[in-house]
Amino acid sequence: MDKVTFKTGKAKNKNGESSMEDRKRKIYEERERRIRDTIELRRPDRLPVVLRFGFFPARYAGITMEEFIYDPEKMWDAVWKTIRDFPCDMVQDPYFRLIGPLMDILDTTQIKWPGRHLKPDISYQFVEGEYMLPEEYPEFLSDPSDFIIRKYWPRIFNALKGLNKLSPLHGMTGYASGVVGFLSSLMDPDVLEGLAVLKKAGEEALKVVSYRKKFIEEAKREGFPLDAIAITNAPFDKLGDYFRGTKGIMLDMYRRPDLLIMACERLLPFMIERGVEGAKKSGNPFVFIPLHKGAGNYMSLKQFLKFYWPTLHRLMLALIDEGLIPCPFFEGDYNSRLEIIKEIPKGKACYAFEVVDMKLAKKILGGTVCLRGNIPASLLATGTPEAVRDYCMRLIDLFGDEGGLIIDTGGGLDDAKIENVRAIFEAVGIS
Repeated sequence: MDKVTFKTGKAKNKNGESSMEDRKRKIYEERERRIRDTIELRRPDRLPVVLRFGFFPARYAGITMEEFIYDPEKMWDAVWKTIRDFPCDMVQDPYFRLIGPLMDILDTTQIKWPGRHLKPDISYQFVEGEYMLPEEYPEFLSDPSDFIIRKYWPRIFNALKGLNKLSPLHGMTGYASGVVGFLSSLMDPDVLEGLAVLKKAGEEALKVVSYRKKFIEEAKREGFPLDAIAITNAPFDKLGDYFRGTKGIMLDMYRRPDLLIMACERLLPFMIERGVEGAKKSGNPFVFIPLHKGAGNYMSLKQFLKFYWPTLHRLMLALIDEGLIPCPFFEGDYNSRLEIIKEIPKGKACYAFEVVDMKLAKKILGGTVCLRGNIPASLLATGTPEAVRDYCMRLIDLFGDEGGLIIDTGGGLDDAKIENVRAIFEAVGIS
């Protein structure tokens, strides 16, 4: 689909439209102030609710997940139906999930998605692997970008296998053999095929960007501030999730710890750049940082302090120095790390948790950082509305009038019962 033709639902009457726009602008300002007050540890008018809907809108609107990730107009209708029925204080851009056409073009091996490798209503799944061998650490450390284009991409995108025939990118300097050698490698038929795929993928990516821009504009018109648009990673996670794999990086902590630390240090400037650039381009100060491998059920506290926290900590401090708000999502059990992750400037970040003792988290982190969470995904999928309301009320009672909490789930809403999602808003008093 080449043209964006989404319905925006503007009022027909000019005076009525002006009045409606004023009302929505006021609601936008109220929500924005509520979020800002909460993050900066001031008392808000009420505790805000911000949910990561995930694939919930597809189920709520009666379409498949396959349709959701392939059809931008169906995604638009499903998301706006959900937002209007469940009005959060911030909404998430859904178009980062519009991966179907793009992944088809690249023929990726690193993701399985609904309608291709999976049934139409099964959420996409990440396929972890050892896409960088241990003996390739020196090559990666020397020139990460060259390694990514000539080694990593051909391993995770079947349609880009030909790029492994490119001459080294750092050879493209001077006016002699380096330039000739690199440019001549561009004419290899397999390289040309890969470059054609990149052009096609780039065209598809531009469509996604146009859909995202339209959504962001509509959200503001409708009175909804945007949750984080920019995203970055802890260097350890970037290396472990995408290059070495869980098994590989776990072995690296024992067999080649110095190389592992050097690689995390090498990645840190890129992770800072990614977060800063994404936030400044969007004009949105929030930077989402999904954390996967630092939990207590993955590594020891000693390993966390040696391999994981140093570069993550510096990443968050660098974002704060740029006037941004790091929003890490601590997946897994972080009860044993709370005293460590407290080392953050007051009122400058937002910590979301999947599994944590919220009473303990408030005791240690309260007064330092805003917390977000943590209604269990299991409760939303299998519990009753009464149980969900009770859980929300315990969170509300725990934080009381002090603020410092954004009510959210401890995971996604892909499997949540509709009545249980509704119960969250009932508990907070949002109709």
